[in-house]
Amino acid sequence: MEKTLNEVTLLGRVGGEPQKRGTEEHPVVIFSLATHTNYKYDTGEFVQRTDWHRICVFKPTLRDTVYTYLKKGQRVYVSGRLTYGEIKDEAGNPRTTTAIVADDVIFFQSDSS
Repeated sequence: MEKTLNEVTLLGRVGGEPQKRGTEEHPVVIFSLATHTNYKYDTGEFVQRTDWHRICVFKPTLRDTVYTYLKKGQRVYVSGRLTYGEIKDEAGNPRTTTAIVADDVIFFQSDSS
C-alpha cells in the first residue's frame, strides 16, 4: 500500500474562545487561529496579510485542555492534518469547508508578547 502525507504546522494567535460542538458521542472543540504573511510592494510599502484557520480538536484529553485553558489572543503551535468537508447553509445550499484536525496544541505564555 502506498504511503501518503497530510501534515500541517501552524504558529499563530487564537482568534476567539474555543467552542464545544458536535454530539455527545462525537464531541469536538473548535477555535480559530490567525497567521500572518509579511511582504513588501515594489513601492517599498510593507503589508501584513492575515489568514484565518479553523482548528478542530477531537482527542479527548487535548480537547478538554484546549477548552479549559486556551484563551483569545494566546499564541499557540498547532500540528495536525488538513481536512475538507461540506455543510449546508441556512438555505440548504452546500458549502465546502476546510479545517485542520489537531494532533497537538502547544501553549505559549498567555501574555501578548
